[in-house]
Amino acid sequence: MRALLISLLLALLAGACSNVPGTGRSQLLLLSSGEEMRLGADTYTEMLATERIITTGRDAEMVQRIGERIAQSAIDLLPKSDAKRFRWEFKLIDAPDMVNAWALPGGKTAVYTGLLPITQDEDSLAAVMGHEVAHAIARHGNERMSHGMVLQLGMLGAAMSTKNMDPEDRNMVLAGLGLGANVGVMLPFSRSHESEADEIGLMLAANAGYNPEAAIGLWQRMGAASQGAPPEWLSTHPSSNTRIEKLQALMPEANKLYKAALQRR
Repeated sequence: MRALLISLLLALLAGACSNVPGTGRSQLLLLSSGEEMRLGADTYTEMLATERIITTGRDAEMVQRIGERIAQSAIDLLPKSDAKRFRWEFKLIDAPDMVNAWALPGGKTAVYTGLLPITQDEDSLAAVMGHEVAHAIARHGNERMSHGMVLQLGMLGAAMSTKNMDPEDRNMVLAGLGLGANVGVMLPFSRSHESEADEIGLMLAANAGYNPEAAIGLWQRMGAASQGAPPEWLSTHPSSNTRIEKLQALMPEANKLYKAALQRR
């Protein structure tokens, strides 16, 4: 049985490798693009079913305008991605207490009104929406699910390998493995996704004609609003300071895209 699990794991790893558009990083994807987009569309319908959607007014128009420009930027800047196959939608959800935005596979994107007092301007909101769209284009959800499946196979193998141990010792070993996998593998993995989405999203927004420098002030305000958050090593997201440092290093490249976009526009 153990040999079968190892063979299955090797087959999965060998047949499901891809590269992230925009960074070239190798990634494991066990779901097809079509499956991923169908899941995104179903989840989108479920998530919006109980929400109040704002369809008119300055803020709704701003969300739509930014979304359309970033979608076109993704198609132009990342021609090998699935961006041109996405059925893009951009919604503003009336939720003043929710400081959040998201994008699902297939380009289904939403912004909560609670985010707008933090973003404050169109360039900063573009940085957030670019970041969320980048998650969808980089297929991070698929990748997290794929790694979760591999870890489940690994835990199953560990459970089988320790079946003859004393039950109390076995439970301690398996619990330690589970905690180690979470803190040592899944959380750093999630933080790397956030950093990658920061990078791709910054370039998407800049290429769409939004000032990338706005991302620095945005994350300064985000940091001030998230005082008391857990330490970075226990979080799914990098700290605001870490994000700012990495964004500053990317700014020369982003500014080139921004200046070129201004000339085109």
